[in-house]
Amino acid sequence: MTNNITKTVSKSKTLIIFILTIILGYALFIIPDVFFGVTKINGGKIGINLLFIALFQFFSITALLYASLKILKKDFSDIGLKFEHFRKDILLGLIFGALWTTLQYVFIIPNTGGADRPDISGVLDMFDGSLIGTLSFIALGVIGGGITEELFNRGYFINVLKDIFKNQKTGLWFSAILSILVFSLGHMPVTSLDWFDILIPTIMYTLLFIRTKRLTASIVAHGIYNMTAIILTYYIYYN
Repeated sequence: MTNNITKTVSKSKTLIIFILTIILGYALFIIPDVFFGVTKINGGKIGINLLFIALFQFFSITALLYASLKILKKDFSDIGLKFEHFRKDILLGLIFGALWTTLQYVFIIPNTGGADRPDISGVLDMFDGSLIGTLSFIALGVIGGGITEELFNRGYFINVLKDIFKNQKTGLWFSAILSILVFSLGHMPVTSLDWFDILIPTIMYTLLFIRTKRLTASIVAHGIYNMTAIILTYYIYYN
């Protein structure tokens, strides 16, 4: 007779693996930024180097998540990487990503300093004026931001952390709120405007993930905003 009982991982082990994964994950996000920022190799955080950063973050973080999930006897589908209702989720992501882009570039940014804003100025410093450089920047926004950050900060963070709670609903909302705060703090906001600019989309991505129970919509929304923000900043403010 076959034993069909699935072995589960203890809550204490889950918490330890979760904490270690989050710490190592953030280190992997930071390493290429610091490397290119300090060494200034090939110009630093600019041009083709942005593509290298994106690829490093994607492959290192996905490898980390794969190993962590395997230890926890889970896979990527357990953190929301599913493709049911794919078209519906893509449409949701497109709508919300486009909405936030419109609010930012039609109303908020032009009325809060435009090119003089520190965040816009920082983006402008990462352009080198070349097509390869701009495409590499877009790759960083979509691959490093839209895909990798959603896998790590939404899918893994929320769905793994909630498993340590006896009440799954409590665990879900606690994990969601904590992920919003940690992700926002990771962008180092200083002013109230900084907080507004990071909290609103982060809450939006999180609610898309919780509502659909899949990562597709949040990945698309995050990726679309990052991509359009880079393109619009280039055409509106660069030079």
